[in-house]
Amino acid sequence: MATTAEPTPAIETTGGPTPAKGWGTDAPDQPLRPMTFERRALRPDDVAIRITYAGICHSDLHTARNDWGGTAYPNIPGHEIVGEVTAIGNEVTRHRVGDIVAVGCMVDSCMTCDQCLEGWEVFCREGCTQTYNSPDRHTQEITKGGYTDHIVVRDHFVLKVPHGMDQARVAPLLCAGITTYSPLRQYQVGEGTKMAVVGLGGLGHMGVKLGAAMGAHVTIITTTPAKGEDARALGAHDVIVSTDPAQMAAAGARFDFILNTVPVGHEIDPYLQLLGRSGRMVIVGALTEMPPFRGINLIWWNRAVGGSAIGGIPETQEMLDFCAAKDIYPECEFIAMEEVNEAYERLLKNDVRYRFVIDMSRGL
Repeated sequence: MATTAEPTPAIETTGGPTPAKGWGTDAPDQPLRPMTFERRALRPDDVAIRITYAGICHSDLHTARNDWGGTAYPNIPGHEIVGEVTAIGNEVTRHRVGDIVAVGCMVDSCMTCDQCLEGWEVFCREGCTQTYNSPDRHTQEITKGGYTDHIVVRDHFVLKVPHGMDQARVAPLLCAGITTYSPLRQYQVGEGTKMAVVGLGGLGHMGVKLGAAMGAHVTIITTTPAKGEDARALGAHDVIVSTDPAQMAAAGARFDFILNTVPVGHEIDPYLQLLGRSGRMVIVGALTEMPPFRGINLIWWNRAVGGSAIGGIPETQEMLDFCAAKDIYPECEFIAMEEVNEAYERLLKNDVRYRFVIDMSRGL
């Protein structure tokens, strides 16, 4: 896969709102279809980006189908975005026309509260503006995501793609990458850490790669024995099949840190029992419900369980720089925009290794 998409004419955005093309859905039971709409004119601190690649996240599917409630229609998903800067507002100094940049799960925040000032814009006290299905802070119009030809984003929320990275494979790092990188950094996973990853999917495979690159001894925990070979190829040092009681018992109190990437409600007691003294399990899957678990599995060995969202903008840039330095990329399957509905159905069946990426050079 080439490192850059074929050049196309720049999209003029400085004179007013601009016509945009994308794919979205009109209702939870409807497929995605081609749509036209308008992107806003540049504000002084805005950057316009011609999108070259857009990742598909499980959250896109859930939002499009209103699985979590609150979806505003028409809905155009996509929060894993890579592209080229085509225009900048007159106050922008961090980016120039022609730069290769990226946009993740949020595009704005208040930028004045304690969370924003500390680089945790995702936890903005006023609520961050998400890349899609979120009200714009100024106009209240609902944001539209990356399944489109271009996007306009506040400068602060535009990330630099390090020089030399293969931009075709960067997009999933903006969600799957930072979602797994952030808890590893927060809990100081590194040399000597005995780490396990529960689930080998879009998030789990990035957890394996990042943990190994940080120097941890990484074990994948899976219900599917056949995934063991894949896990080792991705950098895992060991594999535990969670449906094998003997393997689970043998791993009791073994791990310092467990990254739990399972995206649906599930029993966590079996995994808690694998944590050693003061071990922590961090959940990054968007659980629809959490079955009860036994307090003794936390009290004994001083264990803890918590959660983690995406990181803030500074940590996301740090993640991109780390991946560039370590040559870490997600495993991607590239599709044309017109194949998105088929990709959604395959995603429901976990039939992807491990992330879909829409190649915009193949047309909208």
